[in-house]
Amino acid sequence: MRSGVIAKKMGMTRIFTEGGEHVPVTVLVLDDCQVVAHRTADKDGYTALQLGAGLAKVKNTSKAQRGHFAVAKVEPKHEIVEFRVGDQELVPVGARFSADHFLPGQFVDVTGTSQGKGFAGAMKRHNFGGLRATHGVSVSHRSHGSTGMRQDPGRVFKNKRMAGHMGVVRVTTQNLKVVRTDVERGIILVEGAVPGSKGGWILVRDAVKKPLPKDVPVPGSFTLPGAEAPAAQTTEG
Repeated sequence: MRSGVIAKKMGMTRIFTEGGEHVPVTVLVLDDCQVVAHRTADKDGYTALQLGAGLAKVKNTSKAQRGHFAVAKVEPKHEIVEFRVGDQELVPVGARFSADHFLPGQFVDVTGTSQGKGFAGAMKRHNFGGLRATHGVSVSHRSHGSTGMRQDPGRVFKNKRMAGHMGVVRVTTQNLKVVRTDVERGIILVEGAVPGSKGGWILVRDAVKKPLPKDVPVPGSFTLPGAEAPAAQTTEG
């Protein structure tokens, strides 16, 4: 199980195939995505990589966090996320992931925080049908209708689907295809829409419901500290 990466959503555009068909894509950028720490089974009870992305101001970083980053010899990061990996997929601390960690044609699962929609009605929030257009209904055409019970139990159950705050929740979209990668600029183009607003942080992992390509780099494609060329890596086969 390989590690995922932390990327920043820059927006959507489209690219054209050789046949002239356009493909809508979301542009994801790797903003200095580095390994900050290891989680091992002997010490922590599980095996994972702690990744950081984006630069944070030192004045906005706590003393404990500054010490944590100093041990790893990396600059303070804006986002910190852990990815579960296998014992053989640990990447050295300080390594920077590159865009060719994913291959064109590969399927990935993308996780982000959905856009906030504010206070939304039941029709927009839960796809309710609303009330009738006539026959005694006035003003309340888009309302959700009755929510209560009879005398028993005489109350509204918890988690009843009603109007309320919509969006700003963790959403995972599965099986999105990687269309193209740009290693020099750290860009990953993913087909279709990705949850989240422009500038939001996105987690990209290998799809759990699709097989990995045979030539995918294992444990990943990364650059070691002080090295200009990508580190040596094996491939799945």
